[in-house]
Amino acid sequence: MLDAIVAGHLCLDIIPDLTSLVPGQFDIAFQPGRLVQSGPAKLATGGAVSNTGLALHLLGIKTRLITRVGEDQLGKTLRQSIDERGTGLAEGFINSSESSTSYSIVISPPGSDRRFLHHPGANDDFSAEDVSNEALRDARLFHFGYPPLMANMYAEDGKQLLKLFQRVKSFGLTTSLDMAYPDPESPAGRADWLTILRRVLPHVDVFVPSLDEISYMLWRATDISLSAGLLTKVGGELLDMGAKMVLLKLGDRGLYLRTAGEPVLNKLGLAAPDNLHMWADFEAWLPCFRVEVVGTTGSGDVTVAGFLAALLRGLPPAEALTAALAVGACCVEAADSLSGIRPWEETWGRIRSGWASRPEPEQFIKKH
Repeated sequence: MLDAIVAGHLCLDIIPDLTSLVPGQFDIAFQPGRLVQSGPAKLATGGAVSNTGLALHLLGIKTRLITRVGEDQLGKTLRQSIDERGTGLAEGFINSSESSTSYSIVISPPGSDRRFLHHPGANDDFSAEDVSNEALRDARLFHFGYPPLMANMYAEDGKQLLKLFQRVKSFGLTTSLDMAYPDPESPAGRADWLTILRRVLPHVDVFVPSLDEISYMLWRATDISLSAGLLTKVGGELLDMGAKMVLLKLGDRGLYLRTAGEPVLNKLGLAAPDNLHMWADFEAWLPCFRVEVVGTTGSGDVTVAGFLAALLRGLPPAEALTAALAVGACCVEAADSLSGIRPWEETWGRIRSGWASRPEPEQFIKKH
């Protein structure tokens, strides 16, 4: 039996090496008519299916990947890259004969958060039927990533997304949903995300957006001031909409977790931990570990993989957060999303060795 299915968005990341630049130099130099010299470009698989799915695989979780790719050279490159990570990992790929393969150009200069040029390609064709009943009978946890970058999944107020999560829950799996920040001027940015969330979250066990993403979706807010009060407000609203656990990614400020009460968590599904009473009514904000950051590509997705791996292994919530932060910290020590990931036991060895965290004055752990 598989531990997890990771479905949804996949693309080929094209990552120019900008590490030779002085922090802050890129934003000044990259102007119309100017040329900025870079190093070699690295090709890497990207998107939730790659970043979260392959990270789970590297952390020892038996994982199946389900996505769509085009029948073009980029699609062949993606399949080959995934297969190199493990035999059979690309078996769940579906060819879209009329669509091109998705790609992103990842601009990640030193001292600045990453930015992207993105073509969704075959991801726009993904539908609820792409996840078979056969696959669902063979897993404990289902994770889906990036409906804002998949046109069919947010169309008609998330009709396909709702259909998918209803069916997955009918098989008893624990469900997990990740988001992406939509271009505000695109159809995804103009979609009614509040309505979509209200429809879908009652079927989502673990909701894992970033604070920026969910602030835009709830309030169309594009400039927020992080505080413990804001996190509690957002976490409470999302639990009220039906999510059983809310994990908010806070970038270099860490992770926030809020969970529902035990009667609600009893419906968590096949990946529910035995120590459910420890997870109930839990709230925490924990900071990132100290590392030298090389690149942040995929770090949020990989952090989610660390959390889901901990959940599948039955860890208590504070340890699950710690594991997620550690896996994410290892990730940003490399330019791409996967090269920095270490095996599960090695990651925990680093934690036990006294790995220091970044200072975060507002961090807390409490039970309600």
